[in-house]
Amino acid sequence: MDLSLNIAKYIDHTNLKPFASKDDIKKLCNEAIKYNFYGVCVNPYYVPFVKEYLKESDIKIITVIGFPLGANKLKTKLIEAKNAQNDGADELDIVWNLSAFKSKEYNYVLDELKTVIDYTKELIHKVIVETAYLTKEEKIKAVEIVIESGADFIKTSTGFAKEGAKIEDIKLFKKLAKDKIKIKASGGIRTYQDAIAFIKAGADRIGTSSSVNIISQLNSQDADKTQDKR
Repeated sequence: MDLSLNIAKYIDHTNLKPFASKDDIKKLCNEAIKYNFYGVCVNPYYVPFVKEYLKESDIKIITVIGFPLGANKLKTKLIEAKNAQNDGADELDIVWNLSAFKSKEYNYVLDELKTVIDYTKELIHKVIVETAYLTKEEKIKAVEIVIESGADFIKTSTGFAKEGAKIEDIKLFKKLAKDKIKIKASGGIRTYQDAIAFIKAGADRIGTSSSVNIISQLNSQDADKTQDKR
């Protein structure tokens, strides 16, 4: 498969900055339309605006739940998830309760995820496990819990942690998941070579705010190849 031909369809074009203005989100949407990205990922406040702005396109609308710490109470996450669904979101990137997980309250973490997913069962669900704060043993447990929760994806990072996605984590998730769940790599993916490496390692989706840079590097490479053939 020639990834260069369809890499845009792996990308959730993202702006989750706390200071993002409506003009910034409009720019995000225009770039998604121009480059045909899979989706745009925005904070819940902007979902209604994006739903209206992208109504003539097939670009998916992704938003975050419990962002960025995941430490909200379940009731809060349920309200947030249902509001996002009603506002027009297609996919929810849920920050799991990392504090509960680190406390080995695995049943709580699992039940919370199952409840949110069941409450918005028509949507696609990705669980952000924040790999920067997990040991290898905890990453293995994370995959087990996310699969059991019924989520569609396990996602590496909010982008707010000390580290983002790592190739070795994607390979580990891919090996453990056995195709029972998809993988979204996010956090620190800024170049075309980064994106390709993560996809080849097993990522099914890329979350990045550097999407245009990635496509520009791809186009530059294609132009160089064309020039070389002359």
